[in-house]
Amino acid sequence: MKDKLPYTIDVQVQTRFVPDQSAPNENRYVFAYTIKLHNAGIQPARLLTRHWVITDANGKVEEVFGEGVVGEQPWMRPGDDYEYTSGAVLETAVGTMQGSYQMMADDGTRFEAPIPTFTLSIPRTLH
Repeated sequence: MKDKLPYTIDVQVQTRFVPDQSAPNENRYVFAYTIKLHNAGIQPARLLTRHWVITDANGKVEEVFGEGVVGEQPWMRPGDDYEYTSGAVLETAVGTMQGSYQMMADDGTRFEAPIPTFTLSIPRTLH
């Protein structure tokens, strides 16, 4: 059996288009995303900050830095999950997001939890 790494946060993402908050004729496309974090390591850790890179179909890039997520800095024991939902507004019907969470383990070690690139898309835009 492979040894667990002490500092591992798995990140899963689900996205959806929010039509009632969007206005395509005004180049406003609202998306919600639900992130599930899982502490797959052997150290308890707290999420301190986040860094997002949001890119729309026109190549416009927005970087977002901030403390915590949805006003919280969740602390997770090994095996714990934490889930939250947030949103993004794009000027195009398709875009991508990626980034990382900056974490602090209980032993004082800082580490990053990468957020893999995921696509924001209105339904039936991508085949």
